[in-house]
Formats: sequence, C-alpha cells, structure tokens
Amino acid sequence: MLSRMRHWIAERPRRAKRLVLLVADVFGLIAIMWAAFSIRLDQLFVPNLQQALFFLAAPLVTIPIFVRMGLYRSVLRYLPERAIWTIVQAVTFATLALVSLAFLTQMTGIEGIPRSIPLLYWIISVLAVTGSRFTLKWLLRHGEKNGDSVKRMLIYGAGDAGVQLADALRSAGDRQVMGFVSDNPGLFGMDILGLRVYSPSQLESVVANFGIEEVVITSQAGADNRELVARLGALPVKMRILPAIADLAAGRYLVSYIRDIDLDDLLGRSPVPADLGLMRQMIEGRTILVTGAAGSIGSQLCRTIVRNNPAKLVLLEVNEHGLYEMSRELKALCTCPVVPVLGSITNAALVRRTLRAEHVDTIYHTAAYKHVSMVERNKIEGVRNNVFGTHVLADAAQEFGVDNFVLISSDKAVHPKSVMGASKRWAELIVRHYAQQTATRGHGTRYAAVRFGNVIGSSGSVVPLFKEQIASGGPVTITHDETTRYFMSVREAAELIVQASALSEAGDVLLLEMGDPIRIRDLAEDMIMLAGLTVRGPDNPHGDIEIVTIGLAEGEKIHEELFYHRASVARTPHPKILRARRPDGLSDRVPLMLARMREAVERSDEAEVRRLLFDFLIEQPAGEGEAALWPAGPGAQEQGAYPN
Repeated sequence: MLSRMRHWIAERPRRAKRLVLLVADVFGLIAIMWAAFSIRLDQLFVPNLQQALFFLAAPLVTIPIFVRMGLYRSVLRYLPERAIWTIVQAVTFATLALVSLAFLTQMTGIEGIPRSIPLLYWIISVLAVTGSRFTLKWLLRHGEKNGDSVKRMLIYGAGDAGVQLADALRSAGDRQVMGFVSDNPGLFGMDILGLRVYSPSQLESVVANFGIEEVVITSQAGADNRELVARLGALPVKMRILPAIADLAAGRYLVSYIRDIDLDDLLGRSPVPADLGLMRQMIEGRTILVTGAAGSIGSQLCRTIVRNNPAKLVLLEVNEHGLYEMSRELKALCTCPVVPVLGSITNAALVRRTLRAEHVDTIYHTAAYKHVSMVERNKIEGVRNNVFGTHVLADAAQEFGVDNFVLISSDKAVHPKSVMGASKRWAELIVRHYAQQTATRGHGTRYAAVRFGNVIGSSGSVVPLFKEQIASGGPVTITHDETTRYFMSVREAAELIVQASALSEAGDVLLLEMGDPIRIRDLAEDMIMLAGLTVRGPDNPHGDIEIVTIGLAEGEKIHEELFYHRASVARTPHPKILRARRPDGLSDRVPLMLARMREAVERSDEAEVRRLLFDFLIEQPAGEGEAALWPAGPGAQEQGAYPN
C-alpha cells in the first residue's frame, strides 16, 4: 500500500505536485489559525464573519512569503535538513505580517489580539509545514534502497543543450535531474523547467545536500573543462559529458549521447567544425591511397574519407591483421570500393604496381615508425622506412601522375635531436625536392607536408603507456617534471589533415594549430583522476597511484616545437591551419645525399647513417625564415645542435 502510494505520488508531474502542496498549505494554514484560537479560548471556536475573513487572510499573506522563500522550489524527495531554517524564517515573516494586519484592520472582531495567538500560530505552522514536507520526503524515499535505482544528477550548463537534456531525461526513468549549474550570473537562482539554477560556487554544497551521484557537463569549455573536472574529481560523483555531436537536426539532445569524460575534453582546445567544402574538394569522387591505413592516424583518416563519398579507397599496410580488420570495418561503413594492399612502402615494385592499377588521385602518407626510443635503437630500419619509404612513394607519385601527395609529418622534425625526428625532417625535404621539380616543370603532382604534435592514443603517444601503468596499479612514469607536448584528438587531426591538403600549395609545410603545450605530469594526473583514482605524493601519502620521474630517454626533448621561426608562419583561411613560409630554393643535393645514405644503410653502418642524417640537416638552408636549422661550425655539437 505504502509502495503504491509512493509510486503514485512520484509519477505525478512536478507542477501538479506543487499545486497539491500549495492547496494543502492553504487549507492547513486556515485550520492552524482556527486551532490557535480554539486553544487560546479553551473551546471549539466558532468565528463570526470578520474572524472568518481573518482566517482566510492567513494563507493569502503566508503563501506569497512561502513562494518568495522558495518553499515550493525544493524537490521534496531530496529536501535538505537546512530547509528547516528556511521554513522557520518564512513562518516568522508570515506571522509578523498577520499580526500587523490584525492590528491595522481589527479583523479579529475583538479588541486587539491575544499575544498567545501569534505564538501558537507560529509554533503550529512550523511543526505542520516542516512535518508535512519531511513526511513526504520519507514517504517518497522509503524503500528506495530496495529497488529504486534512479540516479540523482546535476547538469553543468543551463544553455540549450542542458535544457534539452533535462527535458529528455524526464522520460528516461533512470536519472533524476536535481538542478543546473551555470556560469551565467544572470541565471543564478532562477528556475528552468522547474529546476533551480545554481552558481559554480555552490557546486560542492549542492552535491552534498542533494546526494548528487552524477554530473553531466554540457558546455565545451576547453581549458576550463580541466579545472572543472579536477574540482569534480574531489567529489563523490561520476562525471559525464554531452558532446556537441548530440546537437541533432531535430534539435534534441538524446540521453544516449551522454558519455564518460575523456582526455580529448581536457586538451584546452576550442574545436572548430570541419569545413565540408574543403573536405569534399579533396575526397568526393577521387581515388585515394592511405599508407599506414591500420595505424592510429591512418585508420581515423580512412574513416573520415569514407564519410565524404570517395570513388575508391586503397589501403596500404604492412600489418596483415590490422589491414584485415580495417578493410572489414570500412566496407561496413561505405559503398565505395575498399582495396586492401598488403606490403611495405619501401617495396618500390609494389607501390608502382598499386598506383598503376588503381589510378590513384591522392596519397595520404601516414606510414612511419614513430616511437622515438625504438627508432633510436633501430636506426637502420627507422631510416629505411621513414626516409626511403617516403622517397619511393614521392617518386612513384610523380611517375604515375598522382594529383596530390600529402606527407604526415611530426613536430619532432623541428630541431630534431632523435633519429625519428631527423628522419621525418628528411621526409619533409624529400617532399620539397619533388615539389621543386613540379614547380620547374609548371605542372605535375602537388606535394605538401602536414606537421602536428601528438595525437591522443596514437602510436608513440604516452597515453597508452599511462593507461597500462594505471591499470596495473602504477607507478606512472614520466621522463621529466617539466616535459611538455602538443596534443590533439585523433578525429580532429584526421579532419584537419584533409582540409590542410585542400589549402596546400606546392612544397608547403602546413601546421595544425595545436593550442598550448600540455605538461606531461598534468596529463598523467588527469588520467589518474579520470580513472577514479588519486595521485600519491607528499600532499596525499595515501593516494592510489604514484608518479615517478625516470629521466629523459636518448634523443628525447623536454619541449617540442611546431615551427622553426614564428615569424615564418602565415595564416590560412582555416583558423586551425597555418602555413610555414616556403624557401626560395631547395638544395639540389637531396638525390646525392639519399644515394650516400642508401649506401650506408645497405652496409648497415649505423654510425655513418646517423652522421649523414644529421650533418645534411645542419647544412641545409633554412626553409622557414632562418639562416640555418641550427648553429653550424666547430662548436655545433657542444651547443646541442644534434646528439652525438
């Protein structure tokens, strides 16, 4: 019986429940006034007309005060104990107003008013109003632990997204929205959809008073998200986010779009919607080859391409299982032909045969060895793949009349200290060499490179390592307390690569705007926090995961750079894509140095390969507004121009 009553009350619309409570208060206050007179006169009091009007005045004076004090805004199921003080204040103000009315109008029909009447009215009203509300709270919450799995939720953001989400959640049944938190001061204290809007300063108290179990962030605040998540991480709540993709054409935010917060949400970057015109320009109706198609960047690039109606997508990948899984996934996503090609980019015969057979229009070259420490220990294979693989592709693209060749480069190509970074810089120079040949002829393949920093979760990124270390209980290892890196989401990187290629001119190095560099220690702390754990340290000796500094690896830098000289970088029509100024000319020594490098690789002479790799870079004229890549001369090595 009690359970049925509780469910019946809970299922009523919020507006109906408020109306019932208000009507009950009206009749209850009249009854309380009559009871006060009856107790004072020690008999069942029968009022005359004037006194009856005074009884009716009790709710007319009291109810507006109750409304103003917020007694009808509260969700009774989660009414906090501090509401008792609010009720006491409201009843006190109402009693004083009634006393004033009685003396001014003599509505009681007697000379003045006995002093005990207001006191009795105040006592009974406080007990009745408080008792009725907390009785309903007990009734609504009785038995919740035995079967009610409704989660109490707070929505951070009171804009269109938050309002539509709250409206959608009303019919979801498994979540109860308790209110909004907004950064807009104009909304503080207001009601939206019957829910109170709180200021960010009230966040902790709202979570504690209402028993909040889940907070959904609807705003895309970028850098502010990190501060908010850090603040929420100290509270016993689950954090979720409603991404912008949920803004459907129908204008509704669906509950299914709520997801857990991930690192992409904490990068401090303001996302810019993709320019569909640029995307279609490079993809629609074209045959596209992606090297390294099963890699982290290559696979996302393939997913981006198939969404934009290509004529054909060719996947070149040396990893058999990865190629199989990727081709299977893509065939389920699109109707265009997907051609898997198993093999290495260093296989010139395979590359030439593929370009001839598939009539490729555009090549996105993402295949590369990216782990700095691994390439440092395997210099010969790193150079063979990253340098000569790029040379094979660039040469074949020119021979078979490919329209566009886009190299995916790295911020490690700027002032490289590692073999991996130097090999990527060589790849950029090879692309520029072939671009120079195109410019000399006046027609041919348009060559360009797109340079950016780390992609969250990509091969070579610290993120997968941190995840593994956190899952095993730590410690999380970082190389240096002040190490910083540029990061972006893999989806944004893939979309920007395609858009950058549409904006490229012959020999361009296009730079993706990466926002501010992120301190790796902060990244580690964020990942520990997102795992629901705490960092162990001097300030928190009982934390879950320790962060340990192990020192820089060979070839690793504390800070990475995206360009050689800031003054050499120009804006493009896209706010997230920059253009490095092209050199006036390009050294004609690239083919000769490649030949010498090839001889050293074939001899497996690591020392010579390393010497040629870095010496040639130092000798190269600046391509981006500097006199030289590093200071050359007798003291170059001592100045840190390149590692020994």
